[in-house]
Amino acid sequence: MSPKIRLKRLAARILQYFFQGLIILAPVGITALTLYWAFMTIDNIIPKELIPIDTPLKYLRYKGVGFVLVIVLVVVVGYLSSSFILSRLFSLFDHLLERTPFIKYIYTSVKDVFDAFVGEKKKFDHPVLVQIYGVDVWEMGFITQPNVDSLGLEDHMAVYVPHAYAITGKVFIVPNERVKPLTNISAGEAMKFAVSGGVTSLDGHHK
Repeated sequence: MSPKIRLKRLAARILQYFFQGLIILAPVGITALTLYWAFMTIDNIIPKELIPIDTPLKYLRYKGVGFVLVIVLVVVVGYLSSSFILSRLFSLFDHLLERTPFIKYIYTSVKDVFDAFVGEKKKFDHPVLVQIYGVDVWEMGFITQPNVDSLGLEDHMAVYVPHAYAITGKVFIVPNERVKPLTNISAGEAMKFAVSGGVTSLDGHHK
């Protein structure tokens, strides 16, 4: 075997190992960077330069203290919101924001998105297959409105179809007969399958 052929095979093997290592390390690295970004963003909500050094607040300058305080604050607010009296106050404040001009559009949009994912009124918990572009072409989606009669469309429903490798998606109004509910997989599995571009496996476990 000539040195040139050996060199080509060695280069091909090194390239193969490189891509194998990239496949292993890339998800780990991206996940670590995402967690680091989230940690630093939350930890720096209060600018460190605004915290006086000669007061007990100086401890907020330490790395991680701001992150812990924000998490504790979120947990405390969640706990207090379960109280009947305080829940009424939160509802009053919520109602005020929903009625405030301009602010209401931002507030209600953000609130609806969070409610759709993690709230008590979760919307993305009914995975379906929907025909949009052709009779034999199916999209993975989630029913967000089972009835859209208010739009003047009877026997139609709203289906959200997420984009692959993104946090965006589109809403389609389609006839009921073009929607097939998925009962053998969970909503989480369906979302992961759609967002990953269909490369993740579906176990087919019942919800």
